[in-house]
Amino acid sequence: MQKTRIGKSDLQVFPIGLGTNAVGGHNLYPDLNEEAGKELVREALRSGVNLLDTAYIYGVGRSEELIGEVLREYNREDVIIATKAAHRKEGDDFVFDNSPEFLKQSVEDALKRLQTDYIDLFYIHFPDDHTPKDEAVKALHELKKEGKIRAIGVSNFSLEQLKEANKDGFVDVLQGEYNLLNREAESTFFPYIMENNISFVPFFPLVSGLLAGKYTEDTTFPEGDLRREQENFQGDLFKENIKKVNQLAPIAEKHNVGIAHVVLAWYLARPEINILIPGAKRAEQLKDNMKTANVELTKEDISFIDELFA
Repeated sequence: MQKTRIGKSDLQVFPIGLGTNAVGGHNLYPDLNEEAGKELVREALRSGVNLLDTAYIYGVGRSEELIGEVLREYNREDVIIATKAAHRKEGDDFVFDNSPEFLKQSVEDALKRLQTDYIDLFYIHFPDDHTPKDEAVKALHELKKEGKIRAIGVSNFSLEQLKEANKDGFVDVLQGEYNLLNREAESTFFPYIMENNISFVPFFPLVSGLLAGKYTEDTTFPEGDLRREQENFQGDLFKENIKKVNQLAPIAEKHNVGIAHVVLAWYLARPEINILIPGAKRAEQLKDNMKTANVELTKEDISFIDELFA
């Protein structure tokens, strides 16, 4: 699997990156070991991963700090760092802020936490309700001209917000939800990003493990588990989803991989998607994700999956 280019930028990345919300993301995972998180990052880089995807809100800066500590052990030019900002502390809560002043300060703060003088890909993590999106992106473009960031991304934007953000053609990447159970992006975002040379990075690709073949129709989830609130895990729809996922088993067996690898490979077979950032908490999970790089689905495999989840 060859490296691929991010949007209109000069960034070349291995198509399978590492989502690092479990590296220092104590507000997301209560039982994280920071040294294990740093070792996970090292293992990713040893395994050929060169894209690390983090964000300020992952541990409220702690994920960036831990990655920064590891980054000092490697040649900076060998690692592609993506991070995001939009969360501004207001009292005990966070509010979204896309103002040029906030974004510029967020970049400066992230540079310090990451212990680097440039960030390869900087995202506006969430849209706010008041800042014109082209003004927000122009602020980042100014930082790009200064050499502080190399590419510009937006995340969780609507199509209208994306178009506004990209008025001047400065957006390189859109990160948004996309998976076999939610293919809305195919009709909303994909035509636009293909026309404008914008890379699409999907999140929630395995739907909390549902598309990984981890569950049966009888699987139940404990009180407080977020999956209990998700529509795809409810009643008859959950059973229907399980039946569809199970039909991927023969394809997985044919390629000598797991169902999750087949699903991830199907995403990469789409012309609109050239980057995935599956998360991991342990080195064995990371190594398992990397098996996707060896899966070459046939046209028949791709068509079968497409129709199954149409």
